Amino acid sequence: MREWWRELAGLVLPADCAGCGAARVVLCGACRGALSGTGAGRVRPAARRAGPAGLPAVYAGARYEDAVRAVVLAHKERGALPLAGPLGTALAAAVARAGRAGGGAAGGAELVLVPVPSARRAVRARGHDPARRIALAASGRLRGAGAAARVAPVLRLRRAVADQAGLGARERRENLAGALEVRPGGAALAAGARIVLVDDVITTGATLAEAARALRAAGLRVEAAAVVAAPAGSFAPNGGNPDRAKIL
Repeated sequence: MREWWRELAGLVLPADCAGCGAARVVLCGACRGALSGTGAGRVRPAARRAGPAGLPAVYAGARYEDAVRAVVLAHKERGALPLAGPLGTALAAAVARAGRAGGGAAGGAELVLVPVPSARRAVRARGHDPARRIALAASGRLRGAGAAARVAPVLRLRRAVADQAGLGARERRENLAGALEVRPGGAALAAGARIVLVDDVITTGATLAEAARALRAAGLRVEAAAVVAAPAGSFAPNGGNPDRAKIL
């Protein structure tokens, strides 16, 4: 019921731009443009570091700063559900870059987006699952561009983990080690597909590395990972590819 009311409020009530505060618009043109995906590219968790062991190649659709950061937090923490669409556009661009870098094509093998799961208590507190909602928006965008794409909730938490906020890279790895697993029957949902792990933001890469480990342990191949946004300093020069392809 809470989620239904949030959806209704986002459609009929005037609001300020979630990115910059411009009056009477949920997301202004400039802030929407920051999530268009035109700057999508390869990222690494931190400058001069390869990230944790097992981390797949990661692509981001936007820089996690200013308006983009505000929009991500408004959707994730304040339940601004209509923002899933613009965030999904950025994620779709990151997925598209991942597919091109891996030699995939929009009309090739089925593309399965596997969102990083949220803890049940977090979903209850927020009233929604941010990563899954954005993944659904991104898959719709990809299908609109001709890709055979869908979302598969393959992963789940197998034990409780501490809040990651405030933890360093090593502490995050230790906190998440062995915390994820494939759901019963989950491997069948993605067998034979091109799997891209998806999340909203990357920091140290520990979460995506653990998610990739869990999928591989179940015999699934992870092609890449994609996120809505990453810190500006984590983007590889020229998007990680000198021959920059056109984004969706």
